[in-house]
Amino acid sequence: MKKVINLLSIIVVLASMLALKPVASFAQGDATCESDIVVQSDDSLSKIAEKFFGNVLAYQAIADATNAIAATDSSYAKIDDVNVIEAGWKLCIPPAAAAEASLTTAPAPAAAATGAKRKIGFLAGVQDPFYFTMQRGAEQAAADFGVELVTQIPENWNATVQTPMLDAMVARGDLDFLFLAPVDKEAMIAPLQKAADSGLPIITNDTFIGDGDYANGPVKFPISYIGSDNVLGGKIGCEALAEAIGGKGKVYIQNTVPGVSTTDQREEGCKEALAEYPDIELAGVDYNQDDPSTAQAQTLATLQRVPDLAGIFGTNVFSAQGAGQAVVNQGLSGKVKVVAFDATEFAIEQLRAGTVDLVIAQKPADMGYLAVAMAMAYLDGVSSIPVRIPTGYQVITKDNVDDPAVAQFIYTK
Repeated sequence: MKKVINLLSIIVVLASMLALKPVASFAQGDATCESDIVVQSDDSLSKIAEKFFGNVLAYQAIADATNAIAATDSSYAKIDDVNVIEAGWKLCIPPAAAAEASLTTAPAPAAAATGAKRKIGFLAGVQDPFYFTMQRGAEQAAADFGVELVTQIPENWNATVQTPMLDAMVARGDLDFLFLAPVDKEAMIAPLQKAADSGLPIITNDTFIGDGDYANGPVKFPISYIGSDNVLGGKIGCEALAEAIGGKGKVYIQNTVPGVSTTDQREEGCKEALAEYPDIELAGVDYNQDDPSTAQAQTLATLQRVPDLAGIFGTNVFSAQGAGQAVVNQGLSGKVKVVAFDATEFAIEQLRAGTVDLVIAQKPADMGYLAVAMAMAYLDGVSSIPVRIPTGYQVITKDNVDDPAVAQFIYTK
């Protein structure tokens, strides 16, 4: 499987040592700035590092360079905690070569040298192509690092299903680390707190608990949240939908389950985007309980209720699948524009057929790979794991779907 961000190739090189640790390399007076950046309200060091270097681990190089410059220039921020930066701070962006040179490794700790094979647990959200693709990314990382991956994937998206599976994984007693996609941002707090209190370190993947801000929010015990910026994803999708319908008409949002962090945010981002178009009316939002048959029935009812419906935004795999099928069955392909969030093979078929106008692909393989990589870093003593690791999007259209650089992001079963 192709590794699609620079970080992954770095990690593979480090895997043989079972450690990856960014080490400061800028002494006072040694740092130079390729450019400066002023921190925005939604920035994190890892997000800035990915933007400038395509590598979230380069956050430490930015912190080191900024601190070195700040020693003699008070206009630059002094970064005491890499997980806490504030809007308005001025940061130093070092040259790419200096950032790369700062990514050095520390010797593997004695625990890793004993030969004991570590076990990393992965608890997915539900059985669908998105999480199967995430699983393959995690399996690739496990193979690269020489660890065992223990995977559980619930049949249904429900906290009452996921919680006992979580409890069973904790009760095994042999897991060194757990990463998972919590199916409810509130209901999963207590069972995950219990798991963390047992001594099991936790990363949340794709979805989060609380408000997702593990540095400043009400929930702080997860080590990191790895996943897409879902408000941005919703904005991207519905800006494209608005343009596809000529900036006017009625739009329907087909969503999954209220309380799911990711899809709540996609709906929020979509509404923000549509609000910029005064001639677009929101015709309604339905929640399908993560069932494509329900999504299809709800969309059919909406098409009958709103015969002049112009566009539909499907917030996840099953939402887009059901909505697209309803449009096909009513003979409205091309007339009712559809934007699908999540690049399943079915969504791509609908794109090629003209039923769907645009597909937004997340990068679940990256999420799985990075979760295992960060787990290994944590277990090897790295104390500066970013609390937020964004993984980005690929927008797929008819024009680029056959490009291998784009097609690699299509989810498979």
